[in-house]
Amino acid sequence: MTATLIRLPLLAALFLLVLTAPSTSAGRAERKQKKIEEREKAIKMANMKAAGQDVVGMTKEAAELRSYELRNKKKKGLLKRREASLAQVLFPGASPEEYGQGEAVPAFAELVESKKTQLPFEFYDLPTCPEPSDKIKKRFRRRKNLGSRLMGHDLKLSPYNIATKQSKGCTPLCMVEIGGKKLRWMRKLVDRQYRIHLTLDQLPVLMRSKELNYAVRGYPIGFKALASSTGLQDDQYFMYNHFKFTITYREDPGEFEGIRITGFDVHPVSIAHKVDNVKVEEGKILENSSSSSFPTCTRDSSPVNEPDTYLALRSGASGGDMKVLYSYEVDWVESDIPWADRWDVYLVGSPDDEIHYFAIVNSLMIVVFLTGAVATILIRTLKRDIAGYNEMQTLEEAQEETGWKLVHGDVFRPPQNNSLLLSVLVGTGAQIGSAFFFTLLASMLRMLNPIKKGQALTAVIMLYVLCGGIGGYVSARLYKFCDAKAWKKNTLATAIFFPSIIVGMFMVLNVFLTVVGAATAVSFL
Repeated sequence: MTATLIRLPLLAALFLLVLTAPSTSAGRAERKQKKIEEREKAIKMANMKAAGQDVVGMTKEAAELRSYELRNKKKKGLLKRREASLAQVLFPGASPEEYGQGEAVPAFAELVESKKTQLPFEFYDLPTCPEPSDKIKKRFRRRKNLGSRLMGHDLKLSPYNIATKQSKGCTPLCMVEIGGKKLRWMRKLVDRQYRIHLTLDQLPVLMRSKELNYAVRGYPIGFKALASSTGLQDDQYFMYNHFKFTITYREDPGEFEGIRITGFDVHPVSIAHKVDNVKVEEGKILENSSSSSFPTCTRDSSPVNEPDTYLALRSGASGGDMKVLYSYEVDWVESDIPWADRWDVYLVGSPDDEIHYFAIVNSLMIVVFLTGAVATILIRTLKRDIAGYNEMQTLEEAQEETGWKLVHGDVFRPPQNNSLLLSVLVGTGAQIGSAFFFTLLASMLRMLNPIKKGQALTAVIMLYVLCGGIGGYVSARLYKFCDAKAWKKNTLATAIFFPSIIVGMFMVLNVFLTVVGAATAVSFL
């Protein structure tokens, strides 16, 4: 009987081993096959790169190369990571928009920003065509939040008229006069490399070059020609006034109705347009005017960048204001790239991505170096103290406290002075740390959508307010430990200490931002 009971578990284990053996071997074969496929794909991508294939184009080969380079980012899940598109990873819950033939597609003007300075400006602060009076349709409206207002994001229609699958040649837009302070300000913006940002169907406008294999968001206001390259005494400034918009789309009647926009590119051109003895009112929209009045901008022409026709940022021949004729053209191009992969080029196309990795590695190296230096000092100090303890001969010498043992009594000893300040600082730190922790947790759980501008900043502010209970509890607990009695004073100080500092700094900075006319300035009227 006993032998039979012993054999039963052995037989059960043998039976399970027999059942799982085929699945185990099948799993090994599948993993082996997957490794072979990955190796072959890596060789194929390496050959494509060696052949000079770009990663920023809208061709099938460029899209395949982009997808391969972003294969690690196209995974979602904390434990079991599975394949997904960048739209699912970066913008959870975002759905594509379909547009019908000839339907108006609004292009929105974003901020005018620069990497050299932290002062953004609004698009219509520039000497450009006036803002359209049309109202934004309900389907394109975005709900404003506190974060977007503080960051200066405001939804405004751009002056460009774009309709689905309706390409147009060079189209004059308006005439603008620039002079005096505005002209000098424009030169400063060009010198500080400010870029204009537009969005179409929530896609930021992109400048890309297949030859140089790069893609960057936005387009510059103009460019500067150094005196060393022109042979002149001073640097020359030129501005872009003609814009070639290329919009790629995907059309699949079997899957969805209408079209889906998959790309939004721009190629800026600087050209001094010729105007034939026609009186043009400043700021008046010229889109429906006769093209014969503008020989350099006709429906069948496409201006290009030529050094002889660059539009220089300088006053007129007689010292008057500079006249600028803005124009644009639109080209719709069909593409096979799916809507879910339209964000790939924004992550692989920027030439400045390596700078972030270098900054991270640099910071880690500094932390490691400082940690090693502190550890070396502590080891030397403790080694000296321990050696002194080992050399003690008498009991009286052993009872005498020396070296690092002198601080053991100060660890849990309440401070004699400034217990209120200590409690307030610790409570405020706990409140800030809790707010950032819950914000990161919300981001990991996909509760924050990066496509909604200002949502993350709004979440930080709201969570900071809601975590006031945590800060108050930690501050009160530490204040009681210090045997202090003014608990009302501690509660009030914890509540207003950090917010008062932030509000004071904000008020001072807002005065300077208002003076320079920055988009992030907040009006209290």
